[in-house]
Amino acid sequence: MWKTIALAAALTVAGGTAQAQSKKDLVQKAVQLQQQGAENLGRNVAVQTANRVLAAVAPALQAVPADKREATAKDIQAEVRKFHDEIEPTLRKRAAELAPATLGPVLESRFSEDELKTLIAWLESPVAKKFEQATPEMQQALTQKLVAETKAGIEPRLQALEGALRKRLEAGGAKPVQPPASAPRK
Repeated sequence: MWKTIALAAALTVAGGTAQAQSKKDLVQKAVQLQQQGAENLGRNVAVQTANRVLAAVAPALQAVPADKREATAKDIQAEVRKFHDEIEPTLRKRAAELAPATLGPVLESRFSEDELKTLIAWLESPVAKKFEQATPEMQQALTQKLVAETKAGIEPRLQALEGALRKRLEAGGAKPVQPPASAPRK
């Protein structure tokens, strides 16, 4: 609170130039308060990348003889985990480095000084911190509910897509790939 009062007093005394500088300071503070979010974004990109690799390998894994499939899957998962562990720190660090130059201009152009002050007060509040801590749990709950309630309508479409892609790959000369164990066989 004292910082806000001191900032308001400085703006009143210094006039227009201080206002532009104070807005930049407010933008910088808002970006700084979002550094954890930027790092989390880097973590999420690493996880999504690893998951895409696993998803891309899954059909080929079905072509591995059944007696070697589980061991091969574990080896692949270990390789992808190693890959994830190598890229995650880089993505997390780089996201944090890019945040000021990327987020700053957006905040500066879209928020007034008063809005930035309100935003900073919110980001620093205990309620915002509690909300941030609850966000992963809320997202997980929503994701589970969404998947459960849409699975019956999405799963047949996904299986149809997999079948169509399999046929196109085979028509293009790829070796036939066995459908996943959960897919209906024709």
